[in-house]
Amino acid sequence: MSKLDQILVLDPPVDLKFKGPFTDVVTTNLKLKNPSDKRVCFKVKTTAPRRYCVRPNSGVIDPGATVNISVMLQPFDYDPNEKSKHKFMVQTIFAPSAVSDMDALWKDAKPDDLMDSKLRCVFELPSENDKVNDVEATKAAPVMNSVKADPTAASVPAAAPQDDPEMKKVQEKCKRLQSDMNKLVEENRQLKDDGVRMRKAPRSDHMTTNSTSLLGREATTASLPSLLVVIAAIFIGFFLGKFIL
Repeated sequence: MSKLDQILVLDPPVDLKFKGPFTDVVTTNLKLKNPSDKRVCFKVKTTAPRRYCVRPNSGVIDPGATVNISVMLQPFDYDPNEKSKHKFMVQTIFAPSAVSDMDALWKDAKPDDLMDSKLRCVFELPSENDKVNDVEATKAAPVMNSVKADPTAASVPAAAPQDDPEMKKVQEKCKRLQSDMNKLVEENRQLKDDGVRMRKAPRSDHMTTNSTSLLGREATTASLPSLLVVIAAIFIGFFLGKFIL
């Protein structure tokens, strides 16, 4: 009895190409398609099992379904003068009606029931054009991201303060505090002018008593605006800091 032809359709059909540099894990994909009306069991083997990681390396494919296999080549020192002798084999068998033990299925399988396809591994280094394109793509990505991010960052904060009720309240409080501060400064200036005029007027006991009383009020009043200015500045900083943060 002749050996059965492979029932699955492999993509790629012959070569598994791995594109360097090989200083990191390089992954290539293998597609297995089942065009038949039967379920098919598959198993992927390699001549260099320590150099590759295959996921999944076995399983069952339903009729008309496709399975993607990831073949990961581990990092190694690539020598362009050395030809790769690594090979893969995809082994298949029609699945019985009930598959409970895959290991037993493959162990008990008859050679005439097995189908297989062989693939060779090809290592390729990127060309100079590919390197230039990769560098340009890497440089362009941050620029595109910043262009996309800037309009949003510029528009959202600008529109938010105008419609925020809390911000309006803070602004109104700041205006009131600023108005009070202006009034206190004006009163302080007026009191200083009165004090100067009183000191220039003729002295008498009555005037001396009034002058002393007035100067006492002046000193007390003069210190009050300074304290209020400090308190007002603290409140303004608190409200603005609360809104911004």
